Amino acid sequence: MSERKIFVIDDDAAMLKSLLQLLSKAGWDVKCFERAQAALDRLEAEDPNVILCDMQMPGMSGLELLAGIRSRRAVPVVLISAHGDIPTAVQAIQDGAYSFLEKPYDPRRLLGIVRNAAEKDNLRRQTEIMREQIGRLSGLDRILIGNDRQISVLRDQVMQFASIDNPLLISGETGTGKELVARSLHSLGSRMGFPFVALNCATLSQERFEEQVFGVADGNAGLIRRAEGGVMFLDEIGACPAQIQAKFLRVIEHHSFTPIGSDEELTADLRIIASTNEDLEAKVTAGEFRQDLLYRINALSLHLPPLRDRGEDVIILFDHFLRDLAAVYEIDQPELLPGELSDLLSHGWPGNVRELRHVANRRILAATRGGGSVSEAMSRQSGEDPPPGTLRDAVAALERSIIGQSIRNHDGRMDAVAEALGIGRRTLNEKMVKLGLDKAHILR
Repeated sequence: MSERKIFVIDDDAAMLKSLLQLLSKAGWDVKCFERAQAALDRLEAEDPNVILCDMQMPGMSGLELLAGIRSRRAVPVVLISAHGDIPTAVQAIQDGAYSFLEKPYDPRRLLGIVRNAAEKDNLRRQTEIMREQIGRLSGLDRILIGNDRQISVLRDQVMQFASIDNPLLISGETGTGKELVARSLHSLGSRMGFPFVALNCATLSQERFEEQVFGVADGNAGLIRRAEGGVMFLDEIGACPAQIQAKFLRVIEHHSFTPIGSDEELTADLRIIASTNEDLEAKVTAGEFRQDLLYRINALSLHLPPLRDRGEDVIILFDHFLRDLAAVYEIDQPELLPGELSDLLSHGWPGNVRELRHVANRRILAATRGGGSVSEAMSRQSGEDPPPGTLRDAVAALERSIIGQSIRNHDGRMDAVAEALGIGRRTLNEKMVKLGLDKAHILR
């Protein structure tokens, strides 16, 4: 596609010819139309940088064209208006038109306006490409897979909220991927080069809270200092005891804390992201959660929909898991029969995406032995999986277990994991790719 393609629309043949000559000499790739509908029909195929259109035309007017374009693409529209159309043209600017020109137009002004409009369009395109590239690098598309509208909106929200440093609350049922989304927010944001520290609030004890989180003077640094400059993820914050809620509130409100045994108040430079699988508003009403803390952590919010509400995304996700796992086990991806697809769609998925992945793993393990079905994989409890059928599968399963446990033992610090396992960091990375291991999934 030309970097400077323009649609020119005018029912006046002489005006159309004049604009064609002017813009062509200025280096534009010009497509001329006498009717707005014809231009609208070619919008997707031609993908212009700018549209220059007369306000008043038979059939579809310039304003009607503007409305039709805005529902499809973000291409800048410049309107040409007669003197009496000026109030309408001003309204069109408010409705999303890039600019307008009054007849008779100044050729130099026209060229300047369409050039600026093209620069704006080019910037938009570069931004979209960059956002797509960043999304791929962060693994966002792998985390929020699907065509359901809720997931599409959620992807856009994650991209938007990643660059905002306010506290954020992620809500959703168990297994919907809340920590994975939190890690994506971190990897897409300005703090991406700093630590991501996850804390399961359900395991906190009042007795060891300050030592664990605030640290000890001249001793244990504590989780807040380990997260300095980065993100602290408070998983299942609704499970926090009341006294701990008050202490978290102070950190969020004043960005400060005091280690045990110290009189010095330290600054906490970090972003707080929290998650919950509970209705925190209901807990506030019941007196089980502080309202002021909820207001603080809920400056921004994301909700992850349950899998049962995402329609055919179940099939898309399951196919994705099967493809990845088939590569891990070095077998062909099994083809699902219609009955298996029905089983996937009719199941309630109380464990959400996590449960779906477990079912996919059991389906693939059965396929390594030449059999299996979705219904069998769903009926089997995770602890009932038969042992791997070959020596290669057994070795792979053992390696997964050892590497996964080491990642948990070292809180995801991969250099420490590699050292503990006695292998190089590159070898560790290669093994994780081959074994289908995901650090975020292991640490959640």
